[in-house]
Amino acid sequence: MSTLMVQGTTSDAGKSTLVTALCRWLVRQGVAVAPFKPQNMALNSAVTAEGGEIGRAQAVQAQAANLAPHTDMNPVLLKPNSDTGSQVIIHGRAVTSMNAVAYHDYKAIAMQAVLASHARLRDAYAVVMVEGAGSPAEINLRANDIANMGFAEAVDCPVLLIADINRGGVFAHLVGTLELLSPTEQARVKGFIINRFRGDIALLQPGLDWLEARTGKPVVGVLPYVMDLHLEAEDGIDQRQIDKAAQVLKVVVPVLPRISNHTDFDPLRLHPQVDLQFIGPGQPIPAADLIILPGSKSVRSDLAYLRASGWDTAVARHLRYGGKVLGICGGLQMLGEQMHDPLGLEGAAGSSEGLGLLAFSTTLEEEKQLRNVRGRLLLEDAQVSGYEIHAGVTSGSGLSRAAVLLDDGRSDGAQSEDGQILGTYLHGVFETPAACSALLRWAGLASVQEVDYHALRERDIERLADLVENHLDTGLLRKLCGI
Repeated sequence: MSTLMVQGTTSDAGKSTLVTALCRWLVRQGVAVAPFKPQNMALNSAVTAEGGEIGRAQAVQAQAANLAPHTDMNPVLLKPNSDTGSQVIIHGRAVTSMNAVAYHDYKAIAMQAVLASHARLRDAYAVVMVEGAGSPAEINLRANDIANMGFAEAVDCPVLLIADINRGGVFAHLVGTLELLSPTEQARVKGFIINRFRGDIALLQPGLDWLEARTGKPVVGVLPYVMDLHLEAEDGIDQRQIDKAAQVLKVVVPVLPRISNHTDFDPLRLHPQVDLQFIGPGQPIPAADLIILPGSKSVRSDLAYLRASGWDTAVARHLRYGGKVLGICGGLQMLGEQMHDPLGLEGAAGSSEGLGLLAFSTTLEEEKQLRNVRGRLLLEDAQVSGYEIHAGVTSGSGLSRAAVLLDDGRSDGAQSEDGQILGTYLHGVFETPAACSALLRWAGLASVQEVDYHALRERDIERLADLVENHLDTGLLRKLCGI
């Protein structure tokens, strides 16, 4: 059994994408492979079949490996709820919240969970394809490291180092990172991959030759910049512009400080008939057909931010002019009359006034609700599937007009009597083609082109595997994977 790890010189160097690509490439070779990320810090998460929570990127990598997501694929997930603290999720379950200093001391405990998950995957699959986090050269984080070289040293696995040439300074990134590693860690790096290259490779070749001579390590390959490739982002919001049809539905999403699972909106960003805009700090909400209030890791503080930004006034004006408003998870909770956090789960204990647009209130409870669900969207009795990740329990008369009837017999969410406002706890609601089309018609799009988001993601995973085959040294990769 073999383990291979991908580490990056920076965040967003391409680690998640490369692991996804290698998983599908190995599947094509008939190799049983599982993705693995020891520690992930992200507010985009997914629910596994056993009812646990992992990083969204690992769920996509599981799809690339033709597997159902499992908590062992991401045993430690940190979900920031402030600038200095995070909720700590171990093996899919929230165990505590702590600040960065306390977590530094907690890493020894977290490492045991990491090694246990890796051992189970190693025993079940021929290859475990591991993704690091950030950079292995963060000097202040080297002690007790469980995310990069600390893990690689513990399990004795080889490492590939990837860098993004589109940022500039790629050779400094690679050589500088290598120089900041210990001698045993340097020996563990078996090659470099340069990501997002544009232009004539002949112009890059002198630099590649120098890099190999300088370090004594091979360049495994150079991956090209692909303009229209889409994979769900691990954390950052993808705001690349996409050409749209002449007649489009205008959708606005306010970007809250603790926005979570913004991957909910990827199907809309990719839809040819939707003009999706993320509105950031200091920006007014423009005229739109639909405003979506997204999920949030800290609903009360994000609600206060929304008000301070004047976005609550913009939402009210939007409704007066006949626009539609959709709230997802934390956004649903904001639509209600009150938000209660008696245990201080997301900050200081207390209560906040909601937007008062739907007649219900929400109380945060310690036990998080994690489910994959299916049901029918009551707008058009359209089939819908998604997942729930929330600590809030919502109650009130406004729930009598549900948004979704679930197959397990429960109802979900709410609709306003005038049909302008809809809220749901379901993340991923736009990924089901029928539900997406029904929601777009509700929002004002007369004739909707149905788009299969899962098929789009599968297409791009296949394209990634093609890039591995065409641009990387597959002989060296096979050797490193033990095949």
